[in-house]
Formats: sequence, C-alpha cells, structure tokens
Amino acid sequence: MKLVDEAEIQVIAGNGGNGCVGFRREKYIPLGGPDGGDGGNGGSVWVVADENLSTLVDFRHQKLFRAQRGENGMGRQAYGKGGEDRVIIVPVGTVITNVETDEVIGDLTRHGDRLLVAKGGKGGLGNMHFKSSVNRSPQKALPGLPGEERTLKMELKLLADVGLLGFPNAGKSTFIRAVSAATPKVADYPFTTLYPNLGVVSVEQYRSFVIADIPGLIEGAADGAGLGAQFLRHLQRTHLLLHLVDIAPMEGGVEGVSPAEQVRAIERELRKHDPELLNKPRWLVLNKADLLLEEEQQAAAQAVIDELGWKDRWYLVSAIGREGTWAIMPDVMAFLDRLRADAAEAEADAP
Repeated sequence: MKLVDEAEIQVIAGNGGNGCVGFRREKYIPLGGPDGGDGGNGGSVWVVADENLSTLVDFRHQKLFRAQRGENGMGRQAYGKGGEDRVIIVPVGTVITNVETDEVIGDLTRHGDRLLVAKGGKGGLGNMHFKSSVNRSPQKALPGLPGEERTLKMELKLLADVGLLGFPNAGKSTFIRAVSAATPKVADYPFTTLYPNLGVVSVEQYRSFVIADIPGLIEGAADGAGLGAQFLRHLQRTHLLLHLVDIAPMEGGVEGVSPAEQVRAIERELRKHDPELLNKPRWLVLNKADLLLEEEQQAAAQAVIDELGWKDRWYLVSAIGREGTWAIMPDVMAFLDRLRADAAEAEADAP
C-alpha cells in the first residue's frame, strides 16, 4: 500500500444543549417555582495514536468528523445528557497542525497518546439558576455554546532511529535489504522507492534499532522536485543519517554526478528544507565498491574523502554483495546506546 503521510480534515465538536424554562407543577404545592434543568455539554473531538496503523490513507476519503450535540435540559431540574466524544485514530508519529493559525497543536509520538483538537460547547443554564427575591418566576434560560470547529493538517513522520539518504540509485533499498528483514523493491532505474520503507536491524538479542529507506533525492527536492521532497520530513525524527553515495557513477544523467558533488548536492537540499538536518550526525557510506577493481577501491574512496574534507565516520561497502554493510551496524548500535544512556542520565539529573 502506498504511504499516505499527509491529510487535511475538518473537526466539529458538539454544541451544548439549551437550558430549559420550566416550572414545578404539582398538586398541593402552590408556587412550585422554576425547575428548568441545564443542557448537556457537547462532545469533544480527540485524536489518539495507535501503533497498529502506519498510514493516513483512511483520511483520503473521510474528511469531516463531528462529535455529538448535548441534549437540552428538561423540567424537574433534569440535566440534558452530554454528547458523545468523537475519537479519531491515527498512526504513532502524527503531527497535528491548525491550518488557520499554522500552530502545531500536538505531536503524537507514543502509542495511546491523546490530543484534544476540538472542545465541545458548554450546556446552557436552565431557569432554575435565575430565581431571585425579585424574580420568582424567571422566564430566562441560556442556549448552549457552540463547539469548536477547526481545519486540521495531519502529517505523519516516521519514527526511525536511522535514516538512509542519497541520490536515486545510490543503493539505499539494497542496503536496507542487506542489513534487515525489510524487502523494498529493487530495480536498476531511478525512483524505484516510491515511499519510505522501515526495517528492524537486530544486532543481537534485545539490541535492535529501526532504519528507514527514504526515497531518493535530486537537486531541487526541497523546492518540490522529484519524489523525495515530501519525505524529507521523515529524516527530522532520526538520530543518525547514513548518507549513501555511488562511488562509481556512470556517465550521463543523474548517475554521472561525481561522488563528492552528490554529497554536496544532498547537503544543499537538507539545508533548504531544514538547516537542523545538517547538524545531525551523518556518516558517509560509499557504495558499489564492486564496480571498481579491488586494487582501486581504497584509493577511490580516499580521494572522495579528501575532496570533501570529510571528518566524520565513513565506510566503503558493496550493498549488493553484502560486503562491509554489516560492519556498520554494531557501530550504529553503540552510537544509539550512548544517546539513550545520555538521555537517561539527563532525565535522572533533572529536578
């Protein structure tokens, strides 16, 4: 199924019920007085995260979500029944934004997270509240208040520890196949990957992490070109980026771009989309070493590193032959373990 990771919906909370104008009329009880009850509160609209969902595809067709109205108040001081809430189920990792104000209402990052997106209207007061020494028979009751109404944008951001990025045909899908049980489509033409694929890398028992294969980027992706633009957001949640580069590009077309220029082009797109992405830890993975003679591989890799002035970690691999790919995984696991330990230590030290 194609990943649908953006949707726009309208939510309408229920109106409050109206208050009642009523008077007590019973035999042997003269001048019973006002006894009109209050209206019930309108139902609210909630968004709840569920780890069993993976797309926003259901919202392509259903766009309107309305909660129930509160019942009107009744005589004998009977309150109206409150309207039922409306619950909208979304995948974990969904960000909810108010379209009109562009304000982020909430970010649902854990299973069971609940977010109030439209509050129901309060029920109106019945006339029993307006009795006084100078007004023993009030004819006044208040109408229920309207429920909130909003247009919401829902945006799904994958929750992966590690993100793969690079040009089309850099070998990302082949790489994720080599290190995890994920089976994305692999072919010898650009844009094979049309939507993100997640794979779980199990380094050893009880030690694993999630890796995401993001559709390939091209120059202008941050401005809407190619398929990668709409998926750049998925990289924002990752802790580490593995930047795959074709070390032996063919002449002509996108594949004819030199390895160093491939890296610089992707960096420009990251900077345009979100400069913070460039501050994330990013390791270079020089792929397709099998296309070079064995005695040329290390020299070619070192030439790319020198041209870039690369200071962080880098690896030379052949994803299709699964050569050198697994050696990266323990390093990634150790890096993530350190991050988790630092986060736990910071949480323990917090007041």
